[in-house]
Amino acid sequence: MHVFWAKGYEGASIKDLTSAMGINSPSLYAAFGDKHRLYLEAIDYYASNDACAPLVVFETEPDITQAVRSFLKTVIDYSTENASGVRGCFLSSCVSTSAGEVEGAQERLQNAIVDTDARIARRFELEKARGELPEDLPSLERARLMLDLRQGYVFRCRAGLDPDSMRADIEFRVQMILAPPYKG
Repeated sequence: MHVFWAKGYEGASIKDLTSAMGINSPSLYAAFGDKHRLYLEAIDYYASNDACAPLVVFETEPDITQAVRSFLKTVIDYSTENASGVRGCFLSSCVSTSAGEVEGAQERLQNAIVDTDARIARRFELEKARGELPEDLPSLERARLMLDLRQGYVFRCRAGLDPDSMRADIEFRVQMILAPPYKG
């Protein structure tokens, strides 16, 4: 997965992949069939792995305001200081660029987006049930906003923009996400 993440689908050679996995080419073909199947399995693994750092912090932080704040901060940190050397999100950094080119990638990307929206919206629904958020807060729409902000931060970080300037804007974005619905 990290090889695809760093080099993209087209840029990842069989040699790169087998070297990273510590196997030879025949073993890769025996286990996965081909590079395409390995790529799809890497997407499935990433999408089904519940350990996405920004989502984990969002789901585990008890206070909803701090949860949103920590989510955004973790996105920036993960996109600039990731120990693995890759930056941002595998889906937005790699899979999105191959979605129209690699059969099966677009469907997986769409499913991951819908699943992430639902995961974030569930937390908002929980906080509404607890009385911490207004009953009429549009959970799914705010979840989509959070994911869109996340992807914007990833984009900015990958472009090498100053992470401190992004961190300085977090409070404004937290207010946007948690603001009562507009009654216009």
